[in-house]
Amino acid sequence: MLLHAAAWCISGFSDWYIAHIFPIWVNTYGRFTALFPFSVGEILLCLGVLLTVAAVLLAVVMGFCLLIPVCRRHGKKRLFAGAGIFYRIYAWILLGVCLIMTLNCTLLYHADTFNNRYFAGEGRDTYNLEELLVVRNFVVCRCNELSGQMERDENGDIVYCGDMRQEAVRAMQKLGEIYGALGGFYPYPKPLLFSDFMCQQYMQGYYFPFSVEANYNDVMYLMNKPATLCHELAHLKGYIYEDEANFIGFLACISSEDLVFQYSGYLSVLNYLDNDFYDAVGGDLERYRSEEAILPQVFADNIFVKQEDWDRINEEALIDTEIVEAASDSFTEASLRLNGVEDGMISYNRVVKLLLQYYLDVNGL
Repeated sequence: MLLHAAAWCISGFSDWYIAHIFPIWVNTYGRFTALFPFSVGEILLCLGVLLTVAAVLLAVVMGFCLLIPVCRRHGKKRLFAGAGIFYRIYAWILLGVCLIMTLNCTLLYHADTFNNRYFAGEGRDTYNLEELLVVRNFVVCRCNELSGQMERDENGDIVYCGDMRQEAVRAMQKLGEIYGALGGFYPYPKPLLFSDFMCQQYMQGYYFPFSVEANYNDVMYLMNKPATLCHELAHLKGYIYEDEANFIGFLACISSEDLVFQYSGYLSVLNYLDNDFYDAVGGDLERYRSEEAILPQVFADNIFVKQEDWDRINEEALIDTEIVEAASDSFTEASLRLNGVEDGMISYNRVVKLLLQYYLDVNGL
């Protein structure tokens, strides 16, 4: 509670914490969890669920013992004594989880933004339609060009033969040469065992604060992965806001020499820019079609999950995808608002403003 109070009330506390303390956890605990080939955070989540289920079941058993008079007195005493020990352990574990979440996540929401740190005074609050179009058309052109340079299989799917996780770390460290706060050690991002469940949530990646790991959905289509890996790694440098992680992931990808990473970077922001343009012209299709057209191949590459994977996921799912997605959206929305992100999940879209500032005000596109 004192840490939360300091973050909310003391200006600069979170910036000092990210600069001097947070890297300690990444370089010690993060290096330790990086030794495991699987996601430690995912395992911890599963154990947490099992422990919580056990706590609920034990409470039910205790309730029945209180209601049923035939239960032996000595049996009750042993049960309640054991339950007392269990719940004390459970309470300490819960407190530890809350502390780790505070240290590795919630404190980060009160720090200065990447935008303010590196582009302070260089951007504007508003941009007009023509300026939006300059950046939107530029990104569309880059996507169209790169789509024709991809190596593909007989089905037209993009093929990648390199080590994507290694390239993601390399791309982020290269970006760190320009923006110093992004430099230093990065653990390799890890695929999630329950990637099918992530697909049902329409989630591409997770940063697990309690294991200091960047995790990604291994079932989603290939072209989502480079930008997602870099996005999740950005959280490990203290940039917790999703729009800024989107922007940093984009910069890392387009700065890479790997063409697949470049294409993934541009694809990762294409929908945001294109949707904002469509909304800005009030859904006027004639006006929309008068600008740079997105090639059919780009549309085909810009998917979340291939149809055959969706068919398999929905066939094997224990819970309907619509229910899972709704629950996930509600949790994410509540979590963001609780941490001071007033516009919740809409904050992801703020990457458009960062792109306009970067291209128009910083680089003079």
